[in-house]
Amino acid sequence: MICTIQEISKMLGGNTIFEELSLAIKTGDKLGVVGRNGSGKTTLFTLLAGIETPDVGSIHFKKGTKISYLAQIPSYSEVVTGHDVLLMAFEELVELQQKMTVLEVEMAQAKPDELQRLLKQYGDIQEEFTLRNGYSMDSELDKVVQGLQLTSFVNRSFTSLSGGEQTKIMLGKLLLTKPDLLLLDEPTNHLDLFAVEWLEQYLVDYEGTVVIISHDRYFLDQVVTKVADLEEGELILYQGNYSSFAIQKEERIMREFQDFEEQQKKIKKMKEAIKRLRLWANEAVPPNPGLHRRARNMERALERMEKVRKPLVDPRKMTLVFDAAPRSGKEVVVMENVSKSFGDNVLLRNADFNVYWKDRVAVVGRNGTGKSTILKLLRGEVPVDEGVARLGSNVRVGFLSQHFEISNPKARLIDAFREEVSMFEGEARHVLARFMFYGPDVFKRVSDLSGGERMRLRLAQLMYQDVNLLMLDEPTNHLDIDSREVLEEALEDFQGTILAVSHDRYFLNKLFPRTAWLDQGELTTFEGPYEWARGKWDELQARRQEEEVKSVELVGKVKAIRVREILSRPIEEEIAELETAIVDITIRIENQEDWEVYEQLLSEKSTLEFRLEGLLEQWLESS
Repeated sequence: MICTIQEISKMLGGNTIFEELSLAIKTGDKLGVVGRNGSGKTTLFTLLAGIETPDVGSIHFKKGTKISYLAQIPSYSEVVTGHDVLLMAFEELVELQQKMTVLEVEMAQAKPDELQRLLKQYGDIQEEFTLRNGYSMDSELDKVVQGLQLTSFVNRSFTSLSGGEQTKIMLGKLLLTKPDLLLLDEPTNHLDLFAVEWLEQYLVDYEGTVVIISHDRYFLDQVVTKVADLEEGELILYQGNYSSFAIQKEERIMREFQDFEEQQKKIKKMKEAIKRLRLWANEAVPPNPGLHRRARNMERALERMEKVRKPLVDPRKMTLVFDAAPRSGKEVVVMENVSKSFGDNVLLRNADFNVYWKDRVAVVGRNGTGKSTILKLLRGEVPVDEGVARLGSNVRVGFLSQHFEISNPKARLIDAFREEVSMFEGEARHVLARFMFYGPDVFKRVSDLSGGERMRLRLAQLMYQDVNLLMLDEPTNHLDIDSREVLEEALEDFQGTILAVSHDRYFLNKLFPRTAWLDQGELTTFEGPYEWARGKWDELQARRQEEEVKSVELVGKVKAIRVREILSRPIEEEIAELETAIVDITIRIENQEDWEVYEQLLSEKSTLEFRLEGLLEQWLESS
């Protein structure tokens, strides 16, 4: 065991987060921690990282265990770059490297009697540096930079980076540290599809122990071998990946529910028997004390019985149904020969893209390729440079973005909802309760809402708007798995058209049978879900690389033919050309006044004469 959690309890703000929670983590485990938002997953991580301590119970680690956890983004001075932050993962190795550099300078200037001592010292340090894989430090760093796609900003000042970029740098530093126990809280946030795939493989091959909090079901399926489900303050461990966990959990709940119902039937029969015994005892003349004793013994047995708790068969979830407006025209989205650039950054180049009534289309690609820009072009927020980007007739758009902004952040949640949806306060509170905003929750300030709460508020607003085209920009970000499943069910039942930008591969594969792939300004549409489209896109890239290789080989062949043509000319012709060239350059030398040009011409004449001499020898031998 690398970590043992023994019956810990924790309260925050007067609320019990969990009670008597126990868990054993083995060395080399790949453990996923799942649960609804607010169930205590991050609190568990802060306890494991030693940032907080449990109120009751204890956490024990294997002696010498090195733990890494990204709690918050640290502050650095402006001169510190992203690359400098990554190098901090090799702090001890960098110190050894600096000592070696200093010793190299000293050895170069040392006297013979001091040199032997310096050489011994240098050898010891170099041996330690080698044993700790110091010479692979640069390649390890480069692997993470390329894998997480940090190249475009890694050399910029860390303080100048966006929050997402800083998080990616800190994730890279965390991976390079290579701790015994790696704690990752939503590591796929801010990563695009390619970076997530790289991280998956990195963690699968990772030799240490990894504990991951994530709502990305596809990612959990690829990486974890165990799942810890945190619900209602209890933690249950399951073997297998996320898909296996989902099946096992459903089976367990059904078994527990059957046990609960059977016990309830037994309890009901015992209570009825106790009631009858007492009735018979009282009706007997004289009253029968034996029946009273039997009733009392049965009552005691009922009190001693260990009650089966009713399982949470249907936990509180938001209720979500989109009512489609009257249908739009057949053409919903039209893009013809569209080009769009921001400075030197070309996002779209002669792109054609069409979406029709009731289509489900996803736009995917790397971060920064322009996926969200397509949605902005279609909504008229950004003008096209060339071409046509428009919506069809009678299209009514409902837009959902991970970054949607409220006009008045100080407004109460219920007021922000009623700004978009006209209804009385009582009715509004009833609607918001369906989105898990209960009681005083509706009076929270919008600025105090979490990312998940903001997304639920926006979904509540959208549900009561008359829309027949849903434009979704990363809609599953900030939502827990339960809320994602509710959103997916609602979108499946939506009777209009859906155009989405997303990195959630589970969401993409489940809902979108058409995939538009954006890469380097080129938009390619595949008639299949993400996983199928990814394979086709890889095939397309492989064909293009093969064509490029063939093109290079063709150019090489043409050059070789030209060389052969030159070499196959009669030797007499080449000799004549060289003699003429030497005469010309001799005349230029005689008339040249600039010394540097004069020297250059002399050098050229010498080269020509050497070449001529060789050809003359060949001619004499052949004749």
